[in-house]
Amino acid sequence: MSSTREDSIDALLEPFPRETIGHLPTPLHPLPRLSEALGGPPLWIKRDDCTGLATGGNKTRKLEYLMGAARAEGADGVVSFGALQSNHARQTAAAAAALGFPCDLILVTNVNYREPAWEVSGNRLLDELLGAKLHIVPDEAAAAGCLQTLLGGANDAGKQLYVIPTGGSNAIGALGYVNCAGELLAQCEALELRPGTLVSATSSLGTQSGLLVGLHAARSPIQVRGINTYSAHPANQAEALRRLCDETAELIGTEPPPSDSLRIENDFLGGGYGVPSEAMQRAVEEVARLEGVLLDPVYTGKAMAWLLAAVREDRLSPEEPVVFLHTGGSPGLFAYQQCLSGHPAP
Repeated sequence: MSSTREDSIDALLEPFPRETIGHLPTPLHPLPRLSEALGGPPLWIKRDDCTGLATGGNKTRKLEYLMGAARAEGADGVVSFGALQSNHARQTAAAAAALGFPCDLILVTNVNYREPAWEVSGNRLLDELLGAKLHIVPDEAAAAGCLQTLLGGANDAGKQLYVIPTGGSNAIGALGYVNCAGELLAQCEALELRPGTLVSATSSLGTQSGLLVGLHAARSPIQVRGINTYSAHPANQAEALRRLCDETAELIGTEPPPSDSLRIENDFLGGGYGVPSEAMQRAVEEVARLEGVLLDPVYTGKAMAWLLAAVREDRLSPEEPVVFLHTGGSPGLFAYQQCLSGHPAP
């Protein structure tokens, strides 16, 4: 990417407050053994599992802007949401600890998968270690009630809580991936790399929206493929992606990406959010054993399963490199111990 185009993205983001908490830029490197095994296009990986905050992950980029907004608004603490094994919740707890904010996490347990480690290990353990106050609730309705109780209590105490949405995925949070788009394009130019496709897990849509807006603002031809790891209602997710892209583009004063660039692949969700699949298990194992890279069972494992199938079925151009965005989540491996070790949950 030319320096002019890189500078233009920086200029779009300059007005927004930001707390620097990530280790950026994250590495971009090839996956030679996996590429050779598949016999398709050259595969590269963008290591956003290396953002550095409490084992890293994509939410750190979003939290730089969300915590910047919280600081600018004079918040006394932050509150956010997620599933019990939420990577976002863990990174929110870490960002709050690093910046001196009290942190409340409202965590729901209505994921259709259970094994003993899921209840206590992985991200749940790290949330507690990082000092967040956990509120465990059965579903989203209870989470909404818990939020109102927390906001009311803070108001009565003369305090202000900054509410961070699920996944950090609003227009403010998506700015982290507008910024990532510029970072990635600069790395590609330095490497003389011209990828045709960027593959990423998508759930709350902030990562995909930010990438789409940033790449469109830079006039990049790279196609973004979001692999649905969350929603059983694809039409609703497509509408939400369109809306968040529009809101993010409006926030920074640029034109939104066209609808034909908003692509979500829905074939690898399996039994639902957080529910293991055989394709995910095979993808996690294959990448670990060929490249020494750890994916996670909820997001990147399913996204990689889509990529492996797309290459094997010749659905991607063999001449154009593909970049896989590793959004993190390795603590989740410990919460799915029986699944990944070949011993099914009781």
